[in-house]
Amino acid sequence: MMIPTIPTTQELLDKGFSRGKKQADLVRSQKIPKHLKGKRIEERRVVTSCQVIKDKLKSIIDAVPEIEELHPFYQDYIDITVGVDDMKQALGGLNWAYGIITQLEKEYGAKIRKNPSEKATAIQKQAYGRIASVVEKIKKDLDFLDFAKQNLRNMPTIDFDATTIVIAGFPNVGKSTLLRQISGADPQVANYPFTTKGIQIGHTERHWKHIQIIDTPGLLDRPVLEMNDIEMNAIVALEHLADAILFIFDASETCGFHLDNQYNLLKQIEKIFSEIPIIYLFNKMDLIEDTEYLKEYIDDEENSIFISAIEGEGIEEINKKIDKIKKIERHTEEAEDDDDEYY
Repeated sequence: MMIPTIPTTQELLDKGFSRGKKQADLVRSQKIPKHLKGKRIEERRVVTSCQVIKDKLKSIIDAVPEIEELHPFYQDYIDITVGVDDMKQALGGLNWAYGIITQLEKEYGAKIRKNPSEKATAIQKQAYGRIASVVEKIKKDLDFLDFAKQNLRNMPTIDFDATTIVIAGFPNVGKSTLLRQISGADPQVANYPFTTKGIQIGHTERHWKHIQIIDTPGLLDRPVLEMNDIEMNAIVALEHLADAILFIFDASETCGFHLDNQYNLLKQIEKIFSEIPIIYLFNKMDLIEDTEYLKEYIDDEENSIFISAIEGEGIEEINKKIDKIKKIERHTEEAEDDDDEYY
């Protein structure tokens, strides 16, 4: 999300008033009847100052996209990171200031023109006091937008046209290894709120189809009951993207989590992503001799694959499953309805 550089209130006023002074100096050098000159100078000073401040406010307002027009993933992302309501309130503050300064420009321009030339300077000073007061009132809004700019700077770049696979499973089950195996390269790592290591995105092309694989360390790797509301919202944001989920079991339990715990996490993720197909991967099979005990954790034999991500075993079978995944067509209205279930 592109938020332009946000000035402080003092920078905004300094820019407006200094440009106003330059324009006033230009008028001062012109040949104008004495009884009009003072009025023209101060009128130009006030009008120019207002216009410069208004132009800056408008450039900020115009540069920030309408949040409702963004993809639901980004709407949720912004809400998780800085708060959509706070963002709207800050932009509303700038809109308010723009409107008031437009009124002051007209009001004081007319007042200077109607009064005698000797009163022009006093009226200009009064106008500057009112302008400064309005700008100071949006200090918190400018400060918030600067905060938002810093925090949204590393927003992940998502390809919404790609078929998107989200990886889930406890820590140390082999998610990052699998991501590298499927995408064939080091994944792009981008900041994502409330994950421990940032979101990891891998890309690959198969049969002219672009595949995007997302791993979210710290989100889809612990029981839902242990998550706070913000983490749950982040999962809902991912729900807008996933066309399928790769759930990874560590069949060897060397990750430190018993298969019972891993299975419980799977059931919770199935509940959240209820409309999204899941492929079940039993990883680290190279460390296991007797596989009989795994049977009680297999709910869907057709979509269960036994792999060793570190040795590349089973990767081609996973890719064949991925080839069959169809992109889920989502509409904003439907996505909003889905959200109600989780908030």
